[in-house]
Amino acid sequence: MITVSNTTYINVLTVCELLETIKKQYLDTPITLVMDNARYQHCALVKEKAKALGVELLFLPSYSPNLNLIERVWKFVKAETLGGEHYANFQQFQRAINDCLSQLSSTHKKKMDTLITRNFQLFDNQTFLAAYSIAPKVICNKCATSKLARSANNSTGLL
Repeated sequence: MITVSNTTYINVLTVCELLETIKKQYLDTPITLVMDNARYQHCALVKEKAKALGVELLFLPSYSPNLNLIERVWKFVKAETLGGEHYANFQQFQRAINDCLSQLSSTHKKKMDTLITRNFQLFDNQTFLAAYSIAPKVICNKCATSKLARSANNSTGLL
């Protein structure tokens, strides 16, 4: 696992450091990094750094944590390290998180195999009707009958 750690905030410089660390470890391998839309990941500096390193950035759609596999990992780590536990100091807390992360591919492998899958809720072959196709806006009474008829016969449900 590749990690870049700090004890303050993740920012543009942290993301650029991560890009560099990944590229150093995988020099001759094409890299596509899947990221969410956090500002510090989507900024020009990060995009320029990725381009210079030959790293492709693939951004998930906005507001789609269900597609972001790391959210599943963080939920697991949080449950493992914070579940009713009190740490006397920050160093113990940080060590617990680092220990959990370092054990993801060994001690926690079976659990990770069930969490890190491509099982996403998809909407293939589903029929969606736009709200206005159910109750179309009537501009004049003379047109109302023909608009309702066209709406009922339109397979997409759109006028």
